[in-house]
Amino acid sequence: MTSAPKIADAGIRLDSMPTNGRDLTLDVNAEDRLAIADQLGVTAVEKLQVRLHAVRFRGGIRVTGQLLATTVQPSVVSLEPVTQEISEPIDRIFLPGGEKEYAGPADAEIFVDLEGDDVPDHFEGNEADMSALIVETLSLALDPYPRRSGESVGQFGDDGDTESDLPFAGLKVLKDAEDKG
Repeated sequence: MTSAPKIADAGIRLDSMPTNGRDLTLDVNAEDRLAIADQLGVTAVEKLQVRLHAVRFRGGIRVTGQLLATTVQPSVVSLEPVTQEISEPIDRIFLPGGEKEYAGPADAEIFVDLEGDDVPDHFEGNEADMSALIVETLSLALDPYPRRSGESVGQFGDDGDTESDLPFAGLKVLKDAEDKG
């Protein structure tokens, strides 16, 4: 996967953060929205607004907020444009430094707690770039199979329920011919 497009002014500095935290409000510009739409494979990202609040947390920062977006994608049924309004909450922890190298054996068992908290993200230096967080949140909120209201595959004459659609329908013809002979 390619890296997320860098969004202008999406960084939060840790070294100069006030004790009550820092607010970050972004109204992403058209050039950045075009790059994001290209990476996500959607027709357009018409609006992308992010409101974040960052506070110090265990040597790093905790970022909470809201993402508001308007996207346009082609319908999976008719390929007509479908507009989607997105409103997603954001809650993520960022810690300084990269992930530690794992030096265990290749066949070692790893326990993954699916009910536990998410693993924190990491950043290098004194600034955490929120670009990847914004793009990831938007991509997870997108409808993977967008369609206009009222659209269905059946309206195009292929509802998928006819006997000729069954995998062995062609063999039935051979069997019927054999029975007659």
